Amino acid sequence: MTLKDRITEDMKSAMRAREADRLSAIRMLLAACKQREVDERIVLDDAAVIGIVDKLIKQRKDSIAAFTQAGRTDLVDKESAEVKVLEAYLPQRLPADEIAAAIGTIVQELGASGPGDMGKVMGAAKARLAGKADMGLVSAAVKQALAR
Repeated sequence: MTLKDRITEDMKSAMRAREADRLSAIRMLLAACKQREVDERIVLDDAAVIGIVDKLIKQRKDSIAAFTQAGRTDLVDKESAEVKVLEAYLPQRLPADEIAAAIGTIVQELGASGPGDMGKVMGAAKARLAGKADMGLVSAAVKQALAR
């Protein structure tokens, strides 16, 4: 069963259970997947769906920060609930020490040194760690590795 099929089945079960908030978040995810399929005329694989989930989670976290600053706790709660639903579709994330080790390996392979090579290292890191690690943590690890 593909990830997209699992999401569709979860949508059906949320409908049956009348879980409105969960259903709303799942429908939003499926709409984003369908939009990308139509725009690019492709069928999404699991990696592409994970990329969409990552993007939606990042958007929700940015919204949470803005709503917190504005004092809108009702919207913070809504966005936080959506993040929890979306995170269920992500694979197990790598811990920070494994991310740092992977970045160290990439820096050595590329012979990168200094902040000027950040783009080159991030490109390679994104190819290897996409879907497996939070890219914010990856970026921080790259900055730390190149600062030495």
